[in-house]
Amino acid sequence: MQINEIKAKLNSDEYSFLKADKHLGSNIILLTAGGSHAYGTDNENSDLDIRGCAVNSRIGILASGSFKQFTNMDELIGEDFEQFTDDATDTVIYSFNKFMFLLANCNPNTIEMLGCKPEHYFYLSDIGRELIDNSDMFLSKKAVSTFGGYAMQQMYRLRQLTTNKMPQADLEEHILHVLSSMEENFAGKYSAYPHDAIKLYIDTAVQKGFDKEIFMDVNLHHYPLRDYCCLWNELQTTVKSYAKAGKRNEKAAAHKKIAKHSMHLLRLYMMCIDILEKQKIVTYREKEHDLLMDIRNGKYLGADDKPLPEFFELVSEYEKKLEYAKKNTALPDEPDYKRIMEFTAYVNERVVKGEI
Repeated sequence: MQINEIKAKLNSDEYSFLKADKHLGSNIILLTAGGSHAYGTDNENSDLDIRGCAVNSRIGILASGSFKQFTNMDELIGEDFEQFTDDATDTVIYSFNKFMFLLANCNPNTIEMLGCKPEHYFYLSDIGRELIDNSDMFLSKKAVSTFGGYAMQQMYRLRQLTTNKMPQADLEEHILHVLSSMEENFAGKYSAYPHDAIKLYIDTAVQKGFDKEIFMDVNLHHYPLRDYCCLWNELQTTVKSYAKAGKRNEKAAAHKKIAKHSMHLLRLYMMCIDILEKQKIVTYREKEHDLLMDIRNGKYLGADDKPLPEFFELVSEYEKKLEYAKKNTALPDEPDYKRIMEFTAYVNERVVKGEI
């Protein structure tokens, strides 16, 4: 589907919610293509993904926190708008406040929305353009753990396919590595705690059927319960996800999607390296288009739909490039929180004044 066709489709009844939903309409500041169309890796079978951002309402900004405890307030002020999702059209539109939080944490699904080709933006308000022009304030070494974490999970699924089953001890080491990468990102999301307050490590298993097992030592004092519940939930969700990975891989193989997953693994590395080396968000992969499409079209798959050794050699090359970029990047450890907060306040103040 060509971009002009997509733009015409957005005016159809199928997407009437873009104007009709109370959180969207004139509140939208950015609307863009997502997925394969955004990356330049689409084919005739690619679905259309729409991604966007809408400012929070005046009442939602000023009053929502004060009245959360009352019932039926959602109907009056729509105070809990964080994200709009329409599964039928694969549309996701974030509230501005949630969008800024995710961008500050270098979340790949949102960061990529700031690096699309100009023609892939179906709508950009003045605020949307300002946001893109100031995208450098979100860039930091956090990209290593966020993009790298996504890539690591993709790699695990592919390794499971090529070896049928990863040895339990190796899998436990892999999960520990993922959890440790996640923990590095907790500092920007939750209340700080001493570096030795939560320690994760591998030791001889006590759980039946395991050779090695992840253990933890926790030493926290006067720590906010809600923050602990949230970070604990992240860790728990990740550990549980690996029990389901085998089923996901079987489904992917049945639907011939392994090549697509392989392609996205390398794309994540490519985007992360650009962020670290060029301080630039490059979503549309024009330079690597042919390589990515070769991977997507199955050039690096064997007859059994499993990635060939040549593919993992490619991955190894990009891992080395990422490690070099990580060691030599000029990016700071953390994003420019002051600029991010000032921009957030600037936009919300304009909403409150009725200027947006």
